[in-house]
Amino acid sequence: MTTTITVEGMTCGHCEQTVKEALQDVSGVTDMTVDRDDEQASVDGDVDTTTLVEAVEDAGYTAHT
Repeated sequence: MTTTITVEGMTCGHCEQTVKEALQDVSGVTDMTVDRDDEQASVDGDVDTTTLVEAVEDAGYTAHT
């Protein structure tokens, strides 16, 4: 299943990497793409949206569906 969330506050490549690392640490995530220009993260795997949003927010960014 693919879930797309909006991620606000990414301004550079380092920000994208930080969000990727936060999402990789979520159990059940198998793959993801993060695009700072589109302010989106698309995540593949068996994980609920709330958990993804919490992981991104714990990394210091604003996230929502």
